[in-house]
Amino acid sequence: MIGFLLVALGGMAGALSRFGVQKLVPQTVLPVATLTVNLLGSFLLGWIIGQGIQGNLYLFAATGFMGSFTTFSTLNVDVVKLINNKQRRAVAVYLASTYFGGLLSAVAGLFIGRLL
Repeated sequence: MIGFLLVALGGMAGALSRFGVQKLVPQTVLPVATLTVNLLGSFLLGWIIGQGIQGNLYLFAATGFMGSFTTFSTLNVDVVKLINNKQRRAVAVYLASTYFGGLLSAVAGLFIGRLL
């Protein structure tokens, strides 16, 4: 039962943090706020794993917080909007930034997490 509570509390914190980033990061042609949370989330999740965090802290931080902080569904909606607006170059930049940046962020977080 404690696991469900930890995931729920982490999810609430992650959702509120994501909302804060959406409000703070100015929108441009690219959905920069979504890109920011996805890259930061990739890094942080890599760091959590690199630190070897497990158990209740993992449920709170990785499953709960990171699960609601980052989002794949919003990324896809943003891409569809860019396609509908015929922003082909922005689609390519956004997808490349998200996927390659996300991979690099996760690797960096994993590496730094293992160092600390």
